[in-house]
Amino acid sequence: MEWSSGAVIGRGSFGTVRLAFVRRPEDNRPLVMAVKSAPLSTSDSLRHEESVLSDLRCCPHLVRCFGHDVTSDAASGAQFYNLFLEYVAGGTLRDVLDRCGGALREPAVRRYARSILRALDRVHSGGYAHCDLKLQNILVASGGADVKIADLGLAKRIEEEIDERDRGSMRGTPLYMSPESVARREYGSPGDIWSFGCAVAEMVTGRPAWSGSDDGDAWGLMFRIGFSDELPEIPSKLSEEGKDFLSRCFVKDPLKRWTAEMLLQHPFIAAEEDLVDAAAACTRCSSTESSPRSVLGLPQWLSPRSPSGSVDSSLMESVAPDSRVSSPSDRIRELAMMQPPRWSSPSTSSSADSWIDVRISDANLKSEEPKHQTQALLEEMPSRIRRRDDLRPERG
Repeated sequence: MEWSSGAVIGRGSFGTVRLAFVRRPEDNRPLVMAVKSAPLSTSDSLRHEESVLSDLRCCPHLVRCFGHDVTSDAASGAQFYNLFLEYVAGGTLRDVLDRCGGALREPAVRRYARSILRALDRVHSGGYAHCDLKLQNILVASGGADVKIADLGLAKRIEEEIDERDRGSMRGTPLYMSPESVARREYGSPGDIWSFGCAVAEMVTGRPAWSGSDDGDAWGLMFRIGFSDELPEIPSKLSEEGKDFLSRCFVKDPLKRWTAEMLLQHPFIAAEEDLVDAAAACTRCSSTESSPRSVLGLPQWLSPRSPSGSVDSSLMESVAPDSRVSSPSDRIRELAMMQPPRWSSPSTSSSADSWIDVRISDANLKSEEPKHQTQALLEEMPSRIRRRDDLRPERG
């Protein structure tokens, strides 16, 4: 496959995410994809993510994978592993919250929660646990009315034992981790449900589920999650159904915590009429579609950087993308809706002195019979141009 790398759209501990422009698509691959790239020697996470997505294919609520290739930097000779994924143009669910003022209305929360649960149900029934579910790993698609789960690099098979080398490390993000993952390093489908509950609470309030959490006090947060009787705060503005829904997620005992399949039957998200009404609420917060239909569908006007599919030496630069940049279509729409300029002069007595004559009337030109019209214009222009004294630059 021939492709060219575009601008950086994300980064992580694994490497960098860029746009990939495919020259001659084949095997039903789209023209634009997201490509995760990492040095070949440290590409285990990308290889694992490709394997997981291959096992869980055909789920509309998971990002699709289109394979990989290995490229070399012409300058340094370094090799890179490139994983090709579906490009979802709406950004992350965290980005949507920021665009909506920090929180979502309950109908939108219900709809997003249902999509996330459907993805989790597919992941869990396929024998995996995501292990790092959070708003930043949930991508917004289909005009803002639906979501897709991404970043399965930390996913593990549920029946697998934790490798002794991983016993001292943690999988996931502290604010979303379950009590059993903190206290006993247990990572399974119940842990994903706890993380899901934290994500739902954050959608409602715009703040982490653990109130008063201090980013600088990681150990204090770990103690609260894994070794105390404290539970995440359930938003008071949620409906009674919503509060009951979250209480099923925030159960300390993982064996008593509801599963994704059970939560899909909960009245909070099972009512179809609420989900239909939520579509409009979600769309208001995001106008970008899942797959761009043209270059105007991209968040920025981007062009391939290189005529070849090789990745240059600047691939691993730490470039932070601006996820809140409006799309070209949005900017065009704003320009179209702007108030037109007012060309008329203000109706004041001295308004005539504010203007410069740049053309002589046809009557004045016709009075100069012996001369050519252009010559007459050039000769008469100096005497016709008037400037206000107060507009002349002061001389020091």
